[in-house]
Amino acid sequence: MRIVVALGGNALLQRGQPMTAAAQLANVRIAATALADLARDHQIIVAHGNGPQVGLLALQAAAYDPEKLWPLDVLGAETDGMIGYLIEQELMNALPAGSRCATLLSRVEIDAKDPAFEKPSKPIGPVYTASEARRATTDHGWTMVTEATGGQRRVVPSPLPLRILGIEAINALLNADHCVICAGGGGIPVLRNADGAMEGVEAVIDKDRTAALLATELKADALLLLTDVEAVFENFGQANQHLIGMTTPKALAKLDLAPGSMGPKVSAAVAFVQGGGAFAGIGQLSDARAILEQRAGTNILSDAAKPLKVWDNEGGALD
Repeated sequence: MRIVVALGGNALLQRGQPMTAAAQLANVRIAATALADLARDHQIIVAHGNGPQVGLLALQAAAYDPEKLWPLDVLGAETDGMIGYLIEQELMNALPAGSRCATLLSRVEIDAKDPAFEKPSKPIGPVYTASEARRATTDHGWTMVTEATGGQRRVVPSPLPLRILGIEAINALLNADHCVICAGGGGIPVLRNADGAMEGVEAVIDKDRTAALLATELKADALLLLTDVEAVFENFGQANQHLIGMTTPKALAKLDLAPGSMGPKVSAAVAFVQGGGAFAGIGQLSDARAILEQRAGTNILSDAAKPLKVWDNEGGALD
């Protein structure tokens, strides 16, 4: 099968871990093992998040000159190179000799009138204490939100991806039997200005939405959205939280999910399935194969599809 696999930024740099090169490399090696397991049997395209990484680079740039912050599109491109290099190298180490892999920077066109610019919602960077968040707001004018854990994070606009520029190059590499790493961080956000030229945008496109668009344009058989949470939960974090196993877009439409975390993943998965995709899965990186085989995570099929197996919300087979 042709599978688009989207790795969450927090799957590559887990919550609470130090934001060091060593910590990220250790996590990338774990991710590469799961990816290589899929790549031995299937053609995979790897997209990845960059929330923690782009936030760290923003802090480093601010330390150099607090009055002249680097634009997010440039910082995003930097993380694409860094993360893509690490994934490519460790994936090649995990795959059999003779395997082929390539990393591409991907520009993604967005709409300048996207309503996301009026309401920033995409968390990036580290978790701050209340006093640190107040200082960041004062110093940089950042918008902050409080997470379920009580800490605060910076949020930025997250416009919808309209078009992946360079999709032809991705297709050419796939046809040449390469594993392709692309659309890092949701892609580098660009728009066409009044003169018709492309320019960067101060935003971060949600990587799951871009991965869904990528999967649709490449006519992928499956979309896997892998993170550090085992599945989608109804009432997540509450005493009555409930794991959602096999489900459909119609059932998911009834849920109230956090817009800055699981909400975009579900929206992306639903968009892919409703756009003609056969299957989308959401869950933990370590469960990648089990999710693909519909034995773990949240499995999303079209309302009319017949699943390989039907699982209840506790992981047990219903038939």
